[in-house]
Formats: sequence, structure tokens, C-alpha cells
Amino acid sequence: MGIEGVNQRIADIQSRIISMQTQQATATQQRTATSGSGTTSSASFASHLQSAMTTATGTGATDQTYKLNSKGVPEDLAAYGNGKIPEEALGQVGNTRHKLWAPAAQNLNRMIEDAKREGINIGITDSYRPYAEQVDLARRKGLYSQGGLAAKPGTSEHGWGMATDLDLNAKALSWMRQHAKDYGFVENVARESWHWAYRPKTA
Repeated sequence: MGIEGVNQRIADIQSRIISMQTQQATATQQRTATSGSGTTSSASFASHLQSAMTTATGTGATDQTYKLNSKGVPEDLAAYGNGKIPEEALGQVGNTRHKLWAPAAQNLNRMIEDAKREGINIGITDSYRPYAEQVDLARRKGLYSQGGLAAKPGTSEHGWGMATDLDLNAKALSWMRQHAKDYGFVENVARESWHWAYRPKTA
């Protein structure tokens, strides 16, 4: 093979190398595009998931309605029994140890966050009370009907996870009295400005 043949062979090899590099670059671009599309798809899914979770955790408003019994308790909730609400039906209030019936917790969390954005601090001192805690509280603080501070065990709004005791200064109490109804909460015990009960929307 002469010099001319060698040069031809080198040119042929270089051409193949360039062709292979081009194919590799094209394949890489396609993978990146596919991956990018997947990422976009994943991001979209994540966005929808976050949106669903936002509603579920109460940082977004909920328009769900409930069928209530004669005492104003949602029928599904009443089926558990006062003070016997299972863990899966409860929701956590912020990063505290306190829990309420999930829809009540969702709306309380939303209210606390909205108040915070307005410079209002709403604390919490009590929430859902299992039946045994209701009995203990009645023993220690006396029944409300007898001048005490506790409802008859088995009848407490706390036992449904539908009432919370809040830590409110004068400014926060004024804010609550103006805005709490927008989140489903009402002040319904004359002697207890800290006690707020949740009233779900009815079907």
C-alpha cells in the first residue's frame, strides 16, 4: 500500500470517527430531551401532588360539606364515639403535639398561618381529648354544669376533636372574633374566651 493508499485509509478512519461522534452526540441530545421531558412531567406531577397535599393538610381552603347529626357532629365522626376517635381521623396542629379531627386541624392550621402573616400569634393549649382524659379533667376541674370547667365525659366538643383551647392575647382574641368564622371556628362558651369550636359546612 503506497502513501496515497495510507492517506485514504486515514481519511476513511477519520470520517468514521466523526460519524460515530455525531451519532453519539445525537443520542445524548435525545436522552437529555427525553429526560428533560420526564423531569417536566415529574415536576408537573409533583406540583399536582403538592397541590393535593396542600388541600389535605389544610394550608388551602376546603369546600367539603358534611352530613351532621342532631348534635351538629358529622355522622361519620359520630360513628367512632366521643373520645374514641382513631389516629387516622385526626390531623396534627402545626408542629405541636396537639391534634383535632382532620378537617378542623386543616382549617386551624390555615387560620394560624394567615394570622401570622398579619402579625398575630395564635397559640394552642388543648385539643382532642380521649375519653379517659375527659374523665380525669372532670375529676380535677369539676363539671361545667356545676360551676367547673369540664363537660360531662362523653359529651365534650374536645372529645370529637372539634374544639381547641387557644392561647390568645387581647390583639389575637380581637382578630379571632373578627375572622375565625371564615375558617369555621366559633366562640361558643361564654366563660371561656380561649375555647373555640369548629363548625363544618353542612351538606
